[in-house]
Amino acid sequence: MHPFPTPPREVLIGDAAAFVGITPRAIRHYHQVGVLPERERGGDGRRRYGHAEIIRLLWIRRMADAGIALDDIRDAFAGPAPSGADGEDEIAGVLARLEDTLAAQEAELQRKRASVQRMRTLGSRLGLLDDLVSGRLEGAPEGALRQDDLDVLLVTERIFGPLGAVMQAGRFLALALDPGLRAESDRVDAAEEALDDTVAVDDPRVAQAAAERHAFEIALMRVIEESGQLEEDDAIFNAWDELHPPEDADAAPDPDPVEGSRARSAAEIIRSMPYDFSPARLRSMELAVQLGAAAADK
Repeated sequence: MHPFPTPPREVLIGDAAAFVGITPRAIRHYHQVGVLPERERGGDGRRRYGHAEIIRLLWIRRMADAGIALDDIRDAFAGPAPSGADGEDEIAGVLARLEDTLAAQEAELQRKRASVQRMRTLGSRLGLLDDLVSGRLEGAPEGALRQDDLDVLLVTERIFGPLGAVMQAGRFLALALDPGLRAESDRVDAAEEALDDTVAVDDPRVAQAAAERHAFEIALMRVIEESGQLEEDDAIFNAWDELHPPEDADAAPDPDPVEGSRARSAAEIIRSMPYDFSPARLRSMELAVQLGAAAADK
């Protein structure tokens, strides 16, 4: 009589899964993706697994636990068994690719960690803007930047990219540094917001708001020019041009999954951005632009 009971030559899927430490569903999935050859069913309609299948399942689990994709595992087992020289070469190649993938993932993780640290340092919303934009706002007194300012910069980045937002950031920096200028900006904004749907487009307040906007923009630009910000912007633009081909400046990247990787023009993006402006306010904005164009022509 043998001291140990005779082991079965083959076991059912549940016993095979239990031995390996996986589930029967995982084994069925391995069959579907071609990682494990599918055994024929016996007379009772059930599949059975022998010693070779158990060994392969153990290797599959060990490789999967190491982060190797099932497609790569399948390729590794496409040749001789892993214990053979050729099999070792296949697995070595898979491990080399895995190391490259993990290195790339580690670099991406480091980038994300740096972004999070930057957000915590600058403030969550300011830190989400492009480095060029947030850097342009350095020097703003703590708490002087408003949520609305950051909202506008986010939209500007989306439409015109970081360089367009840098120019807009200069405006908000000037407002943050000059309380009187900020107060005047608030007054002009309030006059424009008062042009709601109850105001006709030919109401005198429409033209008045446009004139006040035009006068404010002139005063703001004068402050920006005197502060030397335009020279700083020029330096940023020149550095950008050295790193990016000029043809990249005409289109903004579109991260929307529906659009894929297709670049969308600024005009297309602007048209897809909803604004709740009344006809009177839109007319006032149009008149302000006309005043600015007329002044520029003089």
